[in-house]
Amino acid sequence: MIEITKENFRPGQICASGQCFRMNPVGENLYALIAGGHYLEIEEREDKRFIFSCDEEEFECFWREYFDLDKDYHSCMEAIDPGDAYLLKAAYFGSGIRILRQDLWEMIVSFIVSQQNHIRRIKKILELLSKRYGKRCHTEEGKIYYCFPGPEELLGIEEEEFRDCGLGYRSRYIKNTVNSVLSGEVDLEKIKEMPYMDARAELMKLSGVGGKVVDCICLFALHHLETFPVDTHIQKVLKHQYPQGFPFEKYEGSQGVLQQYIFYYDLHYPENS
Repeated sequence: MIEITKENFRPGQICASGQCFRMNPVGENLYALIAGGHYLEIEEREDKRFIFSCDEEEFECFWREYFDLDKDYHSCMEAIDPGDAYLLKAAYFGSGIRILRQDLWEMIVSFIVSQQNHIRRIKKILELLSKRYGKRCHTEEGKIYYCFPGPEELLGIEEEEFRDCGLGYRSRYIKNTVNSVLSGEVDLEKIKEMPYMDARAELMKLSGVGGKVVDCICLFALHHLETFPVDTHIQKVLKHQYPQGFPFEKYEGSQGVLQQYIFYYDLHYPENS
């Protein structure tokens, strides 16, 4: 285990921010996460201290980048227009959120599944897919967990089997997407090197990937921070708080961070419930 001290980092807020579906609370101020073949537990303590259940090598080689711990998120908050009371409140309320650097394939499947769905059900579906088709692993302490299945592991799965996991009409999208990736029609490794608009266009070749889904993939997997996904929560905020339009030009390169502050604030602030 290792301990770090970090500003603007709250695992609980990240867990509830709608960007990561395999992170869950497992105790008081304790969160478990499966990503990239790794299992991690993070304990949040006082004075901005955090205990990671991994060794230093794993932390430095994987989790530091995954949680984007080297980015100064405070500077994003400081750049907010002092006259924008709503955005300042949203940023303060969600100040522990960071944009995770997640696996591209997992995010493609996750946000196809997210269409017309809610977070609890998305988590349930993705966990079932992992248990049925992902690699079975265990920690040194013997805890069993399941990695997210890659496209190779989903090859040959029929729509009915996907439907049995709760995917419904999205089953066809997942099956077609598996085939598109494995056939080379859409090259995920090339997409990782593309600028935002090129990556966006390429990803939209995939079955079931529309505007909102592709922007979530670009933000939460490819880390294109200029991306600003718009769902029903964000639409409501833009309509009521920014009837003349959101000032995107003021926040070049951090629009995605602000989107997460707004989304989390709208979803979780008590007065908004």
